[in-house]
Parts: sequence; structure tokens; C-alpha cells
Amino acid sequence: MEAHDRTEKLSASPPLFKSEFLNFFSRVHPAVPAVIFIPVVVAMEWLGADRGYVAWQLIALTLAGIGVWTLTEYWLHRLVFHWEPDNAFGRRMHFIIHGIHHDHPNDKMRLVMPPSVSIPLAALFLLAFWLILGDTGFPVFGGFIAGYLVYDYTHYYVHHFVPKSKFGKRLREHHMRHHFQDHRFGYGVSSPLWDVFFRTLPRSRKRDD
Repeated sequence: MEAHDRTEKLSASPPLFKSEFLNFFSRVHPAVPAVIFIPVVVAMEWLGADRGYVAWQLIALTLAGIGVWTLTEYWLHRLVFHWEPDNAFGRRMHFIIHGIHHDHPNDKMRLVMPPSVSIPLAALFLLAFWLILGDTGFPVFGGFIAGYLVYDYTHYYVHHFVPKSKFGKRLREHHMRHHFQDHRFGYGVSSPLWDVFFRTLPRSRKRDD
């Protein structure tokens, strides 16, 4: 009975709010990030080309943006998603932002970031890239958003599919250990790079490596 109850808990999609209107917006079909942000990536690359950057420059700047995303992903997960303030409101916000995912990790409709969060964050990052880098910020931001999409879909994939490749299996194990072994380790989802750098690899991986 306990195993059955655990399975039901892991696959459930519980309401977050008393309002059905708010609950509707808390659940996101996994196709939504691609529909919204693939055109953004294309637009950023077009703007970069329009500003005179040639193909190799666009590729280099896009890769730089992906690199910036991987570091952002790590610190967002570590500092924001796992920050639990010592007050009722803070604990409630933590649960809404990320705690519910740890309680119900197989909820298919809460595995990608809702547009109500991702769009304002993307706008802030675009403004920051443009203020710091000027026109160079457009293809860098394109890479940043491409990295975000890789993160969102890697997250969905490792929760709902069994990878066949060695790297895919390693990513899935890395993330599952974060969920079920110790959430203080394994903050990278699309890559374990920064977990290696900041010494937050899951403990069994430390022994294996």
C-alpha cells in the first residue's frame, strides 16, 4: 500500500491555489516554451546579422550565451529555487516556485517554467544584455534562450523518459539523485559542469569519479 501511495503522490498534479483560474496558469503544456521562445531565438540571430555580424561571429556569440545560461541555471536552482525563508509567506512562495516539484516530480504539467515567470525573466535578461553589450547582446541573448530551452526540455525528458545514451543516463542519474538522495547537491540539470566546478556533485558520483 505504501508503494502504491508513493506512486500516486509522485504522479499527481495537485492544486496550488484555491482559485481554479490561478491553477490553470500554474500548469503548462511542455510545448509552450518552444512556441514562445524559438521565435525569440530566431529574432535575436536575425538582429545580430542585421547589425553586421557574420556567421562565425553569430555562432561564437550564441555559444557564449549558452555558456552564460548554464551558469545562470545553476545559481537560479541553487540560490532561488532552494531558498526557504524562515517565515510562512516565504515558505509558501518556495513551495509554489519549486517545492511542489520536489513533492510531485512527475507532474507533467509543472516541469517547464510557466510563461508568467519565464517571459518577465527573459525581458529582464534581454535588457541587461543590451545595456551591457549593446548590439552584441542580441545573439548572446539568443544563445541564452536556446540554453534555457535545452534546460526545460532536458528536465522534462529525464523525468519522463529513460535515456539510451551514456550521457543521457548520467544526466538522469544526476538529477534523480538531487530529487531522491540529497537536494543540496546536483543543481545542474542540462549539464553537471558547474556542479563539478563548485563541488556540488551528488555524493555517490563523487565517490565514483
